[in-house]
Amino acid sequence: MTISFVRFAAEHAPLMFDWLHRPHVAEWWNEPPSLEEVVDEYVNGSEVEPYIVQLDDRPIGFIQSYVAAGAGGGWWSDVTDPGVRGIDQFIGEADCLDRGVGTEMVHAFVGRLFDDPDVTMVQVDPSPKNARAIRCYEKAGFRAERVVETPDGPALYMTVTRASFQR
Repeated sequence: MTISFVRFAAEHAPLMFDWLHRPHVAEWWNEPPSLEEVVDEYVNGSEVEPYIVQLDDRPIGFIQSYVAAGAGGGWWSDVTDPGVRGIDQFIGEADCLDRGVGTEMVHAFVGRLFDDPDVTMVQVDPSPKNARAIRCYEKAGFRAERVVETPDGPALYMTVTRASFQR
């Protein structure tokens, strides 16, 4: 199993649109956007670094990172360390669920983030009800810290530090 990351580009927008409307993604990923909103958010400029996740060169999901400090919009106002990165992701292809792909994907991406010596910690914020995601993050090295209130509602704040990350 080879996981790779391709920077999100305009040609990925229709696939992203499709994935965001699939029930297993839409359940946890806010209101599904229009195709124009996908292009606007991920192609025309964003505060995030978006990627398409590939499994053996097959596009299977999405992952993004962002600087948590100063994120704005009510997000992470208590984070002041500029080295903290947040990540969000999903597997779009249902046949890749419950096979360990998500854990490999998250672990590989976190390792990539920690390749940057300025990154001190990575955080995720799944719904406390999303047991599949929470287990994935735990297996990738994240530890639950507390339930927090976000602009999207309650979230389980989970972190992994450079010191605790196992390559």
